[in-house]
Order: sequence, then C-alpha cells, then structure tokens
Amino acid sequence: MTIRVLLADDQALLRSAFKVLVDSEPDMEVVGEAADGAEAVELARSARADVVLMDIRMPGTDGLAATRMISADPGLADVRVVMLTTFEVDEYVVQSLRAGASGFLGKGAEPEELLNAIRIAAAGDALLSPAATKGLIAKFLAQGGSSEGGQDSGVYSERLAALTVREREVLVLVAGGHSNDAIADRLEVSPLTVKTHVNRAMAKLGARDRAQLVVIAYESGLVRPRVD
Repeated sequence: MTIRVLLADDQALLRSAFKVLVDSEPDMEVVGEAADGAEAVELARSARADVVLMDIRMPGTDGLAATRMISADPGLADVRVVMLTTFEVDEYVVQSLRAGASGFLGKGAEPEELLNAIRIAAAGDALLSPAATKGLIAKFLAQGGSSEGGQDSGVYSERLAALTVREREVLVLVAGGHSNDAIADRLEVSPLTVKTHVNRAMAKLGARDRAQLVVIAYESGLVRPRVD
C-alpha cells in the first residue's frame, strides 16, 4: 500500500527537496503541499493523506494549531502528523505531542531517518526521532508542570484504573521509550502479546498512538519525569 504524504512548510525550496526524496520511494508519494497550517488541514481532507510532515512555525495558522484541528476532526482520525523542527530542543515539542502529533523530527535529520519516520507514523507506531531520547521528553513534560499529580492526573485516573496490571506495566515501558521487541524481551512474552496490550491501553485511554500513550503516562503521574 502506498503511503500518501502531505508536506506542510512555508519554505517552497524545502518542500521541493522533501518531495523529491519522498517520491523516490516505491511505497510512498506526495499528494499535496501546503504553505500554512490552514491549507494543510484542508489538503489533509481532500488529498486523503496518511502522514503530514508539519512544520511547527508557519505564518498564519501554525503547525501546532493545524495539528489540533486535525486531531479534533473525526474524519481525520487516521491521519498521522510528524512535526518538523529546526531544533529538536524546541519549546513547542511537548505542546505538539499534546495537540495530537505522533512525534517530531529535526529538519537536519538524515534522509533515511525522515523516510523511516514516515513509515513508522503510517503504521501508527510513531513517537520520537532517534535523536530525541526519553530524557528529552521527560524534561519537557517536567517543564509543562502537569506531571506531579496536578489537574491532568485527575483526568486520566479513572481510565488508568481500567488498565490491567500488565497493561500498566507495558504502558510504563512504552513511556520509557522501549520498542515492542524490547518490552517483549523484558517481560518474556511475544512481541504480538505486547502489541495487543499496547492497543488495549490505547483504546482504554483514548490515545491516538504511542506518542499519546507517553504523554498520558507522564501527565497522569504514572511515570515521573527524570531530568538529567
């Protein structure tokens, strides 16, 4: 199946470079280009995109607002957004994840990293680019001020209570940045079993993907940020 990619960036030259790269792959194609967030939302609908590469900073409707609009639209529930940032240590990174982005990637990433991020996002497993460690996401969530059992913890307490002991255990490991294979090795179960637990946790918590699971784990206080 061909992955339909939408490029959203106000720099035409950068969009052209990404288009050449994406269209060179046999399993993906660029189905639209947007110069601002509002246009990106419209094209996400009309072009039936699977993955949106979204620049955070754009004139008019920025990438953060556009991501919120996509996430809030039931008709775009299957659309995955990967944020593009100039620097991965960006004040908007966590806001992007909270808004519904599946992850983020630095604009200086290697071509293979970008293509891999698109494939991972299309599979619903996106989280962070290789350079974005679990320490980084913990740092930003700590700065968000909602991981110490504050107002957000109450929002998820009832949903967390619905998780089985194993699902909570898997959620903690997902929040730690571990892959399904790594979790399977640690728990001595099959990767398929881990995937089942992850999917059930997503359903119970109302999470779009693994990125949202990580945010919920920290926001609820289930996992405490560690700032090195």
